[in-house]
Amino acid sequence: MSDKTKKIFLIITVVVPFLIYCIAYYRPILKNAPFRSDEFVSIQYKWGTGRVLQNTYNSVTGDYQYLNEKDSLVKTNVKLRKDDIIYLHNKASVLGFWNFPEVIVNQGTDINKTTALRYELQFNYKRTSKKVIYVSDFEEVPKLRDLAVQMKTLVEQTINDAEDRYGKKN
Repeated sequence: MSDKTKKIFLIITVVVPFLIYCIAYYRPILKNAPFRSDEFVSIQYKWGTGRVLQNTYNSVTGDYQYLNEKDSLVKTNVKLRKDDIIYLHNKASVLGFWNFPEVIVNQGTDINKTTALRYELQFNYKRTSKKVIYVSDFEEVPKLRDLAVQMKTLVEQTINDAEDRYGKKN
């Protein structure tokens, strides 16, 4: 057998079956993935202390309200672009948001009575949704805390950037 024939034989017997296996195995998984960007519906983001969270954002309506430095409630309308939505979806995938627990809080802490800031982030899709509640004084798993803070910061930054764009148009 020549070297060229050996290489072709190796490709046919090892590489081609491996590629077929990968396609056959991963295609249904990717096709039926619960959190797909093409099925995205909305993002809901809330934060504050206590039971009632006054700071809210809803991407469907664009309603955005927050307390400013003077404790005045500011109400505005901020629409995210399709690029912003895809960016947030991709970042959530990279950070493992889909694997976060539903509540990120220290053991024994009542999320409705704590004085620490509480953040609620919900990604809604056609077939499912993922909601995570994060309390800012969480210390038990530093890596999870850092990822939750990073996700919260990305969402806030994206909303604020969209608000700045909207403000420049008017």
